[in-house]
Amino acid sequence: MKKLLVLSIVLIAATALNAQDFKKDVAAAKTSYNAGKLEDAHFALQQTLQALDITIGKEVLKLLPSKMDTLQLNAKDDNVTGNVSFVGATIHRSYGAGTKKASIEIVNNSPMLATLNAFMTSPLLAGLGNDGKSKVLKIQGYKSRLTKEDNGDAAQTYKLEIPFSNALITLNVNNTSETEIVALANSIPLEQIARLIQ
Repeated sequence: MKKLLVLSIVLIAATALNAQDFKKDVAAAKTSYNAGKLEDAHFALQQTLQALDITIGKEVLKLLPSKMDTLQLNAKDDNVTGNVSFVGATIHRSYGAGTKKASIEIVNNSPMLATLNAFMTSPLLAGLGNDGKSKVLKIQGYKSRLTKEDNGDAAQTYKLEIPFSNALITLNVNNTSETEIVALANSIPLEQIARLIQ
């Protein structure tokens, strides 16, 4: 019921924001369908869905923290783009400057989801792929994979991947510790994001 309500609100917002394009694409799809031009109808519907995914992505950006610990938001880097082949969107936000930076990427319909979920749920795969630099842990109840990246310097860089049913959130932080990246991840409103993008 909550998902239906959230989806309805987002659809209304998308319609209000992109009413002309939305109506134009739906009308084009209907006209093409009635004329038997199924490929054109499919394309027009894909355009509509991509516009909706981008609108949802902009709403997700509003949910992300404006500051992560002491790292300030780089508002000019905020970006929402449609994914290849009209499926989903990629949401990007970055924080900090100089030697300390963090970034959040949320990819809806990520091709990495199946691989990551298999790694985290199968002890055999986790054992085979374990190089001592990654481990599975829970962030706000979501099973996640934390990886220590080797950059060849003394500063530690970590990547935390949090899969939802149809999206992947990746938090990258350089010059950090495991404790700090987990604390930063806990400042992200995962439950609210999950309701919007699922």
